[in-house]
Amino acid sequence: MLIKKRPAWAIPSSEITPEPIYRARREFMTGTLAGALTLSLSPLLASGARASTLEPLDFTEASRFSTDEKKTPFEDVTRYNNFYEFGTGKDDPAKYAHEMSVDPWSVVVEGECARPGRYDFDQLLKPGNYEERVYRLRCVEAWSMVIPWIGVPLATFLQRFEPTSKAKYVYFETLHDPEQMRAQRSLFSTIDWPYQEGLRMDEAMNELSFLAVGLYGKSLPNQNGAPVRLVVPWKYGFKSIKSIVKIRFQEARPKTTWEMIAPQEYGFYANVNPEVDHPRWSQKRERRLPSGLFSPNWIETRKFNGYGEQVAGLYKGMDLRTYY
Repeated sequence: MLIKKRPAWAIPSSEITPEPIYRARREFMTGTLAGALTLSLSPLLASGARASTLEPLDFTEASRFSTDEKKTPFEDVTRYNNFYEFGTGKDDPAKYAHEMSVDPWSVVVEGECARPGRYDFDQLLKPGNYEERVYRLRCVEAWSMVIPWIGVPLATFLQRFEPTSKAKYVYFETLHDPEQMRAQRSLFSTIDWPYQEGLRMDEAMNELSFLAVGLYGKSLPNQNGAPVRLVVPWKYGFKSIKSIVKIRFQEARPKTTWEMIAPQEYGFYANVNPEVDHPRWSQKRERRLPSGLFSPNWIETRKFNGYGEQVAGLYKGMDLRTYY
């Protein structure tokens, strides 16, 4: 799949990397009052989450992988989002994601596996086996959250399709429906929809990789990736693809959306790493939301987002400055 080609000088910087990323950079580099005000008020200016439509989920208590750090309030988690199918503003998903219907929903499974096919969502993920995992989420834009996700281990889910020995990678794809996702109708988008992501097979089968169907004890709000999304807590947030409609087991490494748009800035691995700065801003610190106007909540970023004990071995011998 090809990205629309234009000379680099003809592409507005706000299209290559949406404005919120530039805003995060300015706030990080300058610490200005205006920047702090923008981040602290953005969630308050957004439309409210559609809490009335969210169904309670049955799940076991927080697993051993959960952090005991203070959780980010539900209001911030559901009102401050990146979901570019609905716009580049942080409040756009909360404003417009209700236009997407998630019932019925199906997922196509294909490629190097014994059980390909189209599966109804209710067949794939039935209530009763869900667990809660409280994970840190680190965005590449240098802000972060702590979110109590509800779902199942990704490895358990993928094993149901009996991937073959040729399956070296797992490809994921987001819904492509311009009628329901307004930003996909834009003539100015440089993203060649649908949104695409991928993991190496050993990453996908790692005990931390998670398939989420809810948060805060209820089903996922649309703006957070309903009805099913990926959560890979040691990687930057853009790897945790939302509203999944296709999964493919394949031998070759898949190209991913941000890698295709700006490979010098966003690599395939996207591991959280304070030792490797983004070309245009530092990754050494992050703003943990909520963050107040007069008490900005800056914290130090940890390698692999603090999950190195579980995942560092996956990258033994690799130069993570090259394989960023």
